[in-house]
Amino acid sequence: MFTEMHLHNFKSWSHSGPIRLAPVTGFFGTNSSGKTSLLQALLLLKQTAESVDRRQVLDLGDERSTVWLGLMTDIIHNHDRGSRLEFGFTWRDRALAEDITEELKQVDLGHDDEFRFNTRIRLDRSNAPYVDELCYAADNLEIRHTRRHPSRKYDLRAAVNGNTEYLQRKRGRPSLPPPVKYYGFPDASFSQFDNSGFLSHFVVSLERLFDSLYYLGPLRQKAKREYRWQGSEPSSVGASGDRAIEAFLASVNRPRIHRRLWSDGKRGYRYPIRQVVRDWIKELELAEDFDVKQIASDIDLYRVLIKRVPESADVLLPDVGFGVSQVLPVLVLLAYVPKGSVVILEQPELHLHPSVQSGLADIILETARVRRAQVIVESHSEHLLTRLQRRIAEEEYPNEGLALYFCSNTKGVSRVKPLEVDSFGRISNWPRDFFGDLMGEASAMVKAGAARAQGR
Repeated sequence: MFTEMHLHNFKSWSHSGPIRLAPVTGFFGTNSSGKTSLLQALLLLKQTAESVDRRQVLDLGDERSTVWLGLMTDIIHNHDRGSRLEFGFTWRDRALAEDITEELKQVDLGHDDEFRFNTRIRLDRSNAPYVDELCYAADNLEIRHTRRHPSRKYDLRAAVNGNTEYLQRKRGRPSLPPPVKYYGFPDASFSQFDNSGFLSHFVVSLERLFDSLYYLGPLRQKAKREYRWQGSEPSSVGASGDRAIEAFLASVNRPRIHRRLWSDGKRGYRYPIRQVVRDWIKELELAEDFDVKQIASDIDLYRVLIKRVPESADVLLPDVGFGVSQVLPVLVLLAYVPKGSVVILEQPELHLHPSVQSGLADIILETARVRRAQVIVESHSEHLLTRLQRRIAEEEYPNEGLALYFCSNTKGVSRVKPLEVDSFGRISNWPRDFFGDLMGEASAMVKAGAARAQGR
């Protein structure tokens, strides 16, 4: 799970400062305020980690990628090619802590299994990126892979329990080559030092972290009358939800998951994923029932059937309101991902009725507390936010498990402001006109009505 992130000179973020990431994190704000760029930074790091090109510092993508960010000069703040681009985050990984403790028996990593990563990237004269420095750290442990200037060779140093020269270089070995991508140590790191084997644990942990990150974008695929499925098991529902029905059908092979209902606060039995999704749709009052059925046993085509009310006949997904098809990938993703995953949802409330937006907040909280998933949401929904506040006030969810932010942009520079939520769900530093000026609109309406009445 991510616990913090920061950006420096990425798109509209000159310097974000540390941003705490909780089990449920929400970014709100006006259009073009920088909310999406925060998510894109994490997706860019994931996309690069999954790239097969070990020499590519950052994979900026293309039209087939999750994120397509153009050129390096496009993502650097103010397109200033002389600026240093920086990505940093902290995360928790108990397995990594155990591996490091086992290999470096003399190091004390503390009690929270938290690790820090930071990478600094610059452009050369041809606008090609290179890593200026990457760093992994924890309590009493720090590893730095730093470029020398102007030789372009790299030095690798590790400080363990105050010993700044922990790594023992073999005699006669030259300097090191560049890192692998933005985060990895080159193979020479392991051949040139006698005691560098522990470095691989950090790389594996970072790759494992981003492998557990799932994303669903704001523009979900339009509902179809028929879906093809040949038995595959997709890793996710796709960035546009295009594989949601495949995942729903394949979920029969996934372990059952726990549910905990808000009505009694008790953890229920384990349920099949398909049943959980169907229950969620009913609880959101989008339909009485939902199912996916094969057209015929010898045909790999399926239809999504919706029963609006108990007395109605089944109808196909495209024949009901647009909201069902838009929220379905959200629900399938939250139920389908492995326990402990990180889920990024961009505007999950699109095309949903206000009451459904509120109910969606409950499902997000349920996913975080029962399945131990981290859910990061970018939203414009007042109703979703209000339900989060209500659950804190009702003591159904701890306010320390929630991190809410308001993003703004002034003169091309984005800023993030933590919303201060107390144990009663109240936000003490509510920005002016956060969701519009309802009082101002009502006042203007009354004045207009009075003026018209006097005119008669």
